[in-house]
Amino acid sequence: MSFSSADKSADATIEMTEMTRQSTPSSGEAAAPTPSTSSTENGDKALEALGYTPVFKREFSRWSSFSFAVSISGVYGTLMSTWIYGLQAGGAAAIMWSWIIGGAGASALAYSIAEIASAYPSSGAMYFTLKFLAPEQQVPFLCWIAGYLNLVGTVAGSASTEYAASQMLLAAVSITSNFSYVPTPSHVVGVMVALTIIHAMINTLPTAWLNRLTSGYVVFHMSVLLGACVTLLVQKWNDIHTLKYAFTDFQPSSGWSPPGFAFLFGCLTPAWIMTSCDGTARIAEEAKNPQMVVPWAIANATTFTYVIGFAFNLVLVVCMGDPKELINSPSGQPVAQLFFNGMGHAPAILFTLCGFGVMNLVAIPGIQAGSRTIFALSRDNLLPFSHIWVRISKRSQTPLIAVWMYAVLEIIINLLGLASGTAIGAVFNVCTVALNVSYVIPIICKMVYGRMQKGPWHMGKYSIWVNAVAVAWNTFMAVIFFFPTRIPVTPENMNYAIVVFFFVLFFALGFWYTHGRHYYTGPLTHSPRATDMSVVVPDDV
Repeated sequence: MSFSSADKSADATIEMTEMTRQSTPSSGEAAAPTPSTSSTENGDKALEALGYTPVFKREFSRWSSFSFAVSISGVYGTLMSTWIYGLQAGGAAAIMWSWIIGGAGASALAYSIAEIASAYPSSGAMYFTLKFLAPEQQVPFLCWIAGYLNLVGTVAGSASTEYAASQMLLAAVSITSNFSYVPTPSHVVGVMVALTIIHAMINTLPTAWLNRLTSGYVVFHMSVLLGACVTLLVQKWNDIHTLKYAFTDFQPSSGWSPPGFAFLFGCLTPAWIMTSCDGTARIAEEAKNPQMVVPWAIANATTFTYVIGFAFNLVLVVCMGDPKELINSPSGQPVAQLFFNGMGHAPAILFTLCGFGVMNLVAIPGIQAGSRTIFALSRDNLLPFSHIWVRISKRSQTPLIAVWMYAVLEIIINLLGLASGTAIGAVFNVCTVALNVSYVIPIICKMVYGRMQKGPWHMGKYSIWVNAVAVAWNTFMAVIFFFPTRIPVTPENMNYAIVVFFFVLFFALGFWYTHGRHYYTGPLTHSPRATDMSVVVPDDV
């Protein structure tokens, strides 16, 4: 296997940068400064201060960045696809309390990420920040490990989104057939391949088009969620559970002893939904005023998701009827079954299809964020053949080759679904663990070494406490997610996430000692100049 040199990667970036600059009016030709141009110049100035030359067009505003952040969590669709964890962990009470506690821990992580992203806004996101948070001699190794863990976690998360969207579409077909049709793994994988290709094609559009599309995601998403909640409550109003039931009824079916331990598995739902909060940080080089807009979007979208997710969970719990019936649903989707039981045939199909639609709106920004991760890692010469993945399209001014490479990786992972549901489940479970570990490493460095220069968005005196909660909770949950969710353990229900995680970790370590340490020196930038990183927030963002 051959590896590109840092010079090739830098040359490709510089070549495309010149193309970008040629299409931009010179200062002599430009009209009087406007809020839009000042916000673009401000973002480019911050990036140049970090040591990178801007290559993307800055189109994402405050609203579209918020919509991107809400959509990439996809609380309506992702909760539908992961609700089974809380059901098995203990039913109503496990669902509600795991969301409250697990969501708080995930929120602490998101706020910590937002604070660091404000100081160092780059497509490299948390991986890149280690250049400034860790001691210089440790930067190459830590960036290497965090970069590969982040990439694997991101790809696994996007692959699971595509897979879940396929399952949701086929669940709607199953409901249409009165459950005479039962989706098979080959059907799910076939639909997944088609969806992934469509989503990658959308991501070949210029950033301006992606910005326009993203701006409407949150409106559709919240309209669907509100409509589902209202319809369920109206249809089930005379036959709903009490609030006491929602917070106290505990019916574990996992087999774990003590039964209360199983409650922790329900925390996978909020963790899985909120884990991709750094996706917005990965489009920092496409956002206006990223030092303010990106952290604002991450923090507010996380808070919004936490609150709206709590409300949606509560509505589902009080309307769910017998939890055991939902666990044993022939469609494999307990929320789709709940819709069928509570609303009837036609509304259940409609809102399950809406869930499918929302999952598509999770997958599209997921590929955008993931392809920017490949671009950022390749720009720093971390990946094999970096000089290929770092290329920017002349037409769209986006990394098209990285987009298609990311889509191919998603499809390859999901092909495991043809071999074994247990194997594909292990890959999906490792998503949260790998991403959380890649996030925790820079947060720990921030706390231990004290090298961070605050950005304009920060938590002040509360920062250290929020960081501590984020590290402690998410490290603890990373261990919990390696346990099997059901007892007794069989080859079919064994959680092989620990095998996948340590395979990735040992691969990264082996790759480092055999190749990486000989050429990889960390992000290819110069040191930041704090005086160049002041931010003026224009009115239009």
